[in-house]
Amino acid sequence: MEKIFVSSCLMGARVRHDGTAKTLNEQLLATWRAEGRLVAFCPELAAGFPTPRAAAEIAPGATAKAVLNGRAGVYDKNGLDLTADFTQGADLALEVVQAQGCRFALLADGSPSCGSTYVYSGNFDGQRHSGEGVVAARLRAAGIAVYPPDQLNDLARALEEAENTSP
Repeated sequence: MEKIFVSSCLMGARVRHDGTAKTLNEQLLATWRAEGRLVAFCPELAAGFPTPRAAAEIAPGATAKAVLNGRAGVYDKNGLDLTADFTQGADLALEVVQAQGCRFALLADGSPSCGSTYVYSGNFDGQRHSGEGVVAARLRAAGIAVYPPDQLNDLARALEEAENTSP
C-alpha cells in the first residue's frame, strides 16, 4: 500500500504560523486516513518553530532551490534569518518520507516550506507567485511526486496507477 506524506495543517493540526489549521475536508483524504496511508508531518514544528510565530517568506526574487543551495534565505516579517531552520525542516521531512517509503506528498500551498505551486513574494504584501517552498523542492529533487490540495484528484489517479503497476 502506497503511503502519502501530508502537511499536518491539512489534517487539522493547528501548526501554521498564526496558530490555525488549513484543514482539507475531502472524502479521499478521509478514506486514505482510514486506510492508514497518511504520514502527517509539519517540517516547521519539527525544526523547532513555536506556534504561533511570525510569518516567514522566501526572500524576494529567490527560489527554494537557491535557499537549499545556500544562495538565498527565508526571513520572518521582522527580518530574522530563518534559512537554517527551514532547511533543517526540509531535511527532516525528507528523512520521514524515506523512512516511511512515501513516493507521494500532499503539501499545503503558499508556505515557504510546503508550497508546491505558489509561494508569497517575500515582501509580506500578500502577493503570491508561482514557485515552491523548501520542503517541496527537497522532496521533488529526491523524486517524490508533490501535489497541492487543489490537485487531490490527480494525486488519487497517480496513486491508483502506481498501485496497479506495482508487482
